[in-house]
Amino acid sequence: MEHQEILHRCFRCGYCKFPSNYTDINCPAYLAYRFETFAPGGRMWLLSAWLSGKIDVSERLGRIMFSCTGCGNCVAHCAMPGFKEEILLAFTAGRDAILETGTVPGPVRDYLTRVQNAGNPYGKSAKKRAAWREGTDVPEFSGQEYLFFAGDVGSYDSRGQEIARSVAALLKKAGVDFGVLTDGDCSDGNDVAMTGEKALFEDLAGKNIGTFADRGVQKIITLSPHSFHAFKNLYPALGGQFQVFHYTQVLAFAMGRLPFKSPSEKTRVAFHDPCYLGRHNGDYQSPRTVLSFTPGIELAEMDRNRENALCCGGGGGNLFTDMISGGDDSAARSRCREAAAAGVSVLAVACPACAVMLEDAVKTEGLANTLQVKEISELVMEQVA
Repeated sequence: MEHQEILHRCFRCGYCKFPSNYTDINCPAYLAYRFETFAPGGRMWLLSAWLSGKIDVSERLGRIMFSCTGCGNCVAHCAMPGFKEEILLAFTAGRDAILETGTVPGPVRDYLTRVQNAGNPYGKSAKKRAAWREGTDVPEFSGQEYLFFAGDVGSYDSRGQEIARSVAALLKKAGVDFGVLTDGDCSDGNDVAMTGEKALFEDLAGKNIGTFADRGVQKIITLSPHSFHAFKNLYPALGGQFQVFHYTQVLAFAMGRLPFKSPSEKTRVAFHDPCYLGRHNGDYQSPRTVLSFTPGIELAEMDRNRENALCCGGGGGNLFTDMISGGDDSAARSRCREAAAAGVSVLAVACPACAVMLEDAVKTEGLANTLQVKEISELVMEQVA
């Protein structure tokens, strides 16, 4: 197994489970299950034990390995430089090895099967991938400066489609020159890559790279931070060389072109950092720049923010496999309680998967009357004249 040589180097100090102030649990799987085996250090030891023949592969081992959301908190807070950078790579390689045995949790198997058969985790027709733009004036890509990529959630989930339309409308208002594909593209494959299904990821990436190249795409704006990460960091190794931007990065430089109202009162808003824009790619400022520039918004911070932010729990395919579940200590529900404690009325997001996870959690927590989850472009559009 790749990266097997690092497994024995973890001495389970536990820093990987916490934010930098050590006051909360920041590993979504450990937060949900509270067994050390679900923490990064526990996974290291279990993988080492399995590979050395001390334990057998099992459904339980599979559940532990695939419950990782890939949030990167362990990488951010591990105390061992030179080792920490390989933690998630080792977990991905471990999942790949488990997939090879065929002992895979049912929800993970079903998720990967849908992606393989349909090119998306919803198992829906590729012909419906651009259906979100129906009733809008969003143009088809025909050589514009940017391709706008809505991703899986933005293309097929009803809430994600609303967000895709909102972001596209705001980009047009800001004078950004873009179009969308109506055929030929498929899932970005980011979360498939996290499961360790290397061959399937390479197939998805190859299809997208070929389509983008055929259409003359050079610059891409993504709706999802997951797509942003895949196109920016994973595709180049397969020949996909594009200039890639998350939509907040483009908007941060275009806010001055928007005509705004003069609101009479301010709304107190906290921003939830998405893992694949923040910890994985180091951009904590672009979304905050957009929010800070928007009239009528008073930007507050939750206790855990930026590199210490708690994941929503939807990464690594967990939005579809639900390997963590929605119990009292799920990451999404914990995050909503944290937002409520910060005294905000709106929890802002910049990722459609985060929106889906957190909106469900708000309802489950009984906070729907006091806390709203809104995507950043929706907040901006409310103030555009």
